[in-house]
Amino acid sequence: MTDDQRAQQVTRTHAKIMDALSRAERALFTRPAPKSPNAQMRYLRKRERGSTKSLAERLGVSRKTVQRYLSGASTKPNKRLQEALVQETESEWQPQVRAQARQRATTSGGFVIRFCSTLGFTANGSSDDTRVRDLSIAVSPSHAALIIAARDKGATEADLYALVEEAIADGYFRLGGGGRASLKVRFGDIQWLNIDF
Repeated sequence: MTDDQRAQQVTRTHAKIMDALSRAERALFTRPAPKSPNAQMRYLRKRERGSTKSLAERLGVSRKTVQRYLSGASTKPNKRLQEALVQETESEWQPQVRAQARQRATTSGGFVIRFCSTLGFTANGSSDDTRVRDLSIAVSPSHAALIIAARDKGATEADLYALVEEAIADGYFRLGGGGRASLKVRFGDIQWLNIDF
């Protein structure tokens, strides 16, 4: 695999990891997040302490656009604004529920990564050769803590990818740090990936 191919694989995997973490957190919500653009704008304005100016900067629109949605004069945002509203609303929704789940994952429970992807290491004739695998792997709390912290701090694509790859390698091939400690695992070509807290 060339360096360019590896970089493309890391970028695709990063997007799938970020999406999987977001979906896992949304699955924990005890109430649905606001759905209409007007309700989303009102909620986000509260989170910005009533400032339409900071909300406009956060969404990448003009202050006047925010005011039109808040007043009800506009109701159908363009695709980019709709995606920003959904993403920002869900990132702020039920922070205590999300914090409790993260606390459990990083201290006692870890989380489960379910995926269909190529996974393995080079060992001729071994059943651990790189091949497509459909697996569910329990990730230890220490690995979960590293992955969540890296995501929250805006880790680079390569760093987050390496952390997930290491968590999977430790949980599947190394069995929590047992034998095969020096094993280099290859994880890529992800068809789908889900994370459950």
